Amino acid sequence: TAVPFFALVAAMIWLGEAHPLAVLLLSIPVGGLLVRFFIIQHDCGHGSFLESRRWNDIIGRCMSVLTVTPYGLWRRVHAQHHASSGNLDRRGAGDIDTLTVREYQALTPAAQFRYRIYRNPAFLFLFAVPFFFTIIQRLPWFHPLPPKDTWKSVLGLDVAIVAVYGTLGYMIGFKLLLMMALPAIIVASALGGWLFFIQHQFEDTHWDHATEWDFQIAAVQGSSYYSLPPVLNWFTGNIGLHHIHHLNSMIPNYRLHECLAASPEFQSLNKISLFESFKCARLTLWDEEARRLIGFSDLGSPRPA
Repeated sequence: TAVPFFALVAAMIWLGEAHPLAVLLLSIPVGGLLVRFFIIQHDCGHGSFLESRRWNDIIGRCMSVLTVTPYGLWRRVHAQHHASSGNLDRRGAGDIDTLTVREYQALTPAAQFRYRIYRNPAFLFLFAVPFFFTIIQRLPWFHPLPPKDTWKSVLGLDVAIVAVYGTLGYMIGFKLLLMMALPAIIVASALGGWLFFIQHQFEDTHWDHATEWDFQIAAVQGSSYYSLPPVLNWFTGNIGLHHIHHLNSMIPNYRLHECLAASPEFQSLNKISLFESFKCARLTLWDEEARRLIGFSDLGSPRPA
């Protein structure tokens, strides 16, 4: 992962400010490699990338300088996500905000409008997710943890970002650095946000209230199998096999396909192709009666029994 990444970065520096379009085009594969770095950081946070916890933490923190995601903070919030995914009474930890039909209909018109804007794919993936990665993660607030528990992780990464990117900007020029980094981070965060969305936001996903919620059922039925072409599987670190990952997060990304091959029952469960996944962008509300995700346009339509 590092070899093509730093080769592309070197090419961007060599092209310089004289070739802005070429630098912009190279930011697309660089953004894809940042997604792969993020999956490595993700596995380190689960303690699954290597056997050594110490080396998982070292590599995870090194990756965080590239992914601009605080390792310690993200590890704790993501653990909450795994512990509560599909639980209607514990939403909010590392989730795309999702309302039930009843909750949405109980909102004021202004609040409904804000939710519609938030769930608009263009706003969500081109603005909200990049804003979260670049700005919100620089601050100890606005996370599902008390600020006193996030300061060390957030501030530590902020200092590292200033040191690393400040030095690089001094060497190559801050204008070129911005031309290189900002588009790549936007590409990476938009792609990463889409991956996280499609992992749980599909029509036949699974949600229950706490009294009925079961970890294993929620993991298997509430997580998708995003069937991608091999090259995209590589860039995304096989995270599309999300039903297996949620069932056992200690399986590293490079072993997930072995698990899939050995488990026929998982090979068609919640399987979504790349083309089919784009249809999920319209899904916005959990219909508790029909037990499926629906879009705004489905409100008022007859619900299947």
